[in-house]
Amino acid sequence: WYILMIAAIFIASQFAAIPLFLILIPVILSNGGNISDLSAAMQHPSDYGIPANLYLLVALLSFVIIYVLFALLVKPIHGRTVRETINGRKRIRWDRIWMGIIVWGVFVIADTAISLWIASPGEYEFQFNAGPFFLMLVILCILMPFQTSIEEILFRGYLAQGIARWTKSRWWAVIVPSLLFALMHYLNPEVEEFGFWLAMPSYLIMGLMLGLISILDDGIELALGIHFINNMLGSVLVTHEASVLPTHALFVSHEIDPVVSLISLAIASVLVVFILQRIYKWDFGIMNRKVMPALPLPLR
Repeated sequence: WYILMIAAIFIASQFAAIPLFLILIPVILSNGGNISDLSAAMQHPSDYGIPANLYLLVALLSFVIIYVLFALLVKPIHGRTVRETINGRKRIRWDRIWMGIIVWGVFVIADTAISLWIASPGEYEFQFNAGPFFLMLVILCILMPFQTSIEEILFRGYLAQGIARWTKSRWWAVIVPSLLFALMHYLNPEVEEFGFWLAMPSYLIMGLMLGLISILDDGIELALGIHFINNMLGSVLVTHEASVLPTHALFVSHEIDPVVSLISLAIASVLVVFILQRIYKWDFGIMNRKVMPALPLPLR
C-alpha cells in the first residue's frame, strides 16, 4: 500500500508540473529561447524573462495538486485521515503550530538581522517594490501552507509512521525520512551553486531536526509551523540568484557563505530542540524504546 501511494504521488507530481510547463514554454519562446531551455529556465527563471511572481504561483500550485491527491487517497488506501497522519489523533494541535512559527521565526529574523548588520558593502541590496512585493505576499499566504504541509505530512508523518511500524525503531523513523527529504532537494539550484557537500547537509540537518521533534512530540504540528515560517521568511526577507524560488524579497544577497549558513542552521536546530524540550518536557529516552503497535480501540 505504501508503494502504491508513493507511486501515485510521484505520478501526480509529474502531472502537477504540466501547468508550470504550459506557462513557462511560451515565455521562453517569446524571449528567444527554445523548448530545450526548459530545464535551465526552471533553475534560473529570471535569466529567461520569467516574472518571479508568475513562477512562484505556478510552482506552488503543483503542491496544491499533490496535497489534494494525498488527502483523497490516504483514507481508502490506509483507513487514515490527514489529521491522523499528522498526529494520530482526531484533532490538530494548533498551539503547537504557532509555537513552531514563533520559535523558529525568532531565530530566522535574528539571523537575518545579524547578517545584514555585519555584511560588507554590496553584499545585500535593498529592492523593495510595493506592487510585486504585496502580490507575492498574497501568493505565499494562500499557497505556501500547501507546499510546506504536504512535505511534512509525507516525510515526518506518513513515511515516519510506516517506517516506525516496520522497524519498531524511532531512530529509523527519523533518519530514513530525513535522508529522503534531503535527496528530494538534490536538483535544487542551491546544490549546483554551492556544491553537494555544502548544500545537501543543510537539508539533512533540517530534516533531522524536524523529524526528531515530531517523534518526541508525537505529532508533526511543530514541524508544520517551523517549515512554514522558514520558507515564508526565506521568501520575504532575503532572496539570491541560486534560490529555488526567486522572489521579490526585501533584500537580494549577492554573496552567500554556505559554510557560515550551514553552521548557523546547525546551531539554531540544536537550540530549538532543547528550547522545545524545556517547554514540553520531552523524554529523550523514548527514542531508544521499541515502537509498539497501537492497540485496537475498545468497542462501545
